[in-house]
Amino acid sequence: MSSDQKKNLPLGEFVALLALLMSLIALAIDAVLPAMTAIGESYQIENSNDLQLLVGVLFAGLAIGQIIYGPLSDSYGRKPAIYLGLITFFIGSLISALAESYETMLIGRFIQGLGTSGPKVVAVALVRDQFEGRAMARIMSFVMAVFIIMPALAPSIGAAILYLSSWHDIFYAFMLLSTIAFAWFAIRQQETLAPEKRLPFDLRTIIRGTKETLAHSVARSYTLASGLIFGAFVSYLSTSQLLFRDIFQIEAMFPFYFAALALSVGMASLINGRLVMKYGMSLLATRAMQAMAGLSAMVVALLLINGGELPLIVFMLASALIFGCIGLLFGNMNALAIEPLGHIAGVASSVIGALSTLVSVVFGGLIGQLYNQTLYPMFVSFALLALGALLVSRQVRLNQPV
Repeated sequence: MSSDQKKNLPLGEFVALLALLMSLIALAIDAVLPAMTAIGESYQIENSNDLQLLVGVLFAGLAIGQIIYGPLSDSYGRKPAIYLGLITFFIGSLISALAESYETMLIGRFIQGLGTSGPKVVAVALVRDQFEGRAMARIMSFVMAVFIIMPALAPSIGAAILYLSSWHDIFYAFMLLSTIAFAWFAIRQQETLAPEKRLPFDLRTIIRGTKETLAHSVARSYTLASGLIFGAFVSYLSTSQLLFRDIFQIEAMFPFYFAALALSVGMASLINGRLVMKYGMSLLATRAMQAMAGLSAMVVALLLINGGELPLIVFMLASALIFGCIGLLFGNMNALAIEPLGHIAGVASSVIGALSTLVSVVFGGLIGQLYNQTLYPMFVSFALLALGALLVSRQVRLNQPV
């Protein structure tokens, strides 16, 4: 650990702060899920699949915004970039809360995505400034484990707000939380990028860093693989509320079932933080992808045998195991991709985050539109995307010991 980190925050508080900053993404997605039906009724949305845009446009903003914030943080420091992201998220939340049309609501959601991309991408650079290798993967796993508490709680928070008032107040709650995060970060976290290590903010520097990131076989392969895995997760997020309502007739209790599956991701991330120091990132990522593909294929086989239906308990157990694999992959994939690019951590984090998010938005959106009130699209896509991630990363995994 660097001397800066010793002067700065205790490790536990550092992890908690980063988890809060990154959890704004999960909160912006998951707290809105219980309100999708109410939002659709407010704007008279006839096709329920159109409500998936509430998630899709946020991810689009997240993908685009990451291209900006990394270079900004490399030039002006990590803290100003995160400040800008939090302010942008606040503005997007306000627009969504006051929106008089569904189109304006989607604009606000897109701006929210632009805002959350700042804390997301720069938080990774903050960790990379101070840790590397397996230690970095360990810290990221702990961050993800704490971070996952928010998506586990967020639907219940959204449902509680919806019960007490209206969906508009969910967005006012976003504004309050972003204000708290801004104050905590401003007061407690010190800058981690020394002035002498900063790069000029110009197009040439960004293009050079982007080319270097994309040209590196390890970074490129794990970025694409991460996008495929996250695409599976995005497709679930986009359809989860509809899926539980249409297939299992669960609506009021949806936040609790959603939380149970989200916690399986968090538990896996926590376990990964301990396993990675012993077995390494590459081995754990490989085994997790193999298990995800195999488990998903088994569920598809069960669906074929049972006429396309599964008991709720079987669905929950199978999904928990698959999401546990995803939890193992989140921290390891990001760490593997950025590990060889510490000298341009900000730009590299932007490129890696933007590309992986763009891939996930494309695949997640396409799969979401295939939703047909059955479980086939979800589990078939999980199996195929995990297999694709294995193939994309195959060559670098064979040559990588970490």
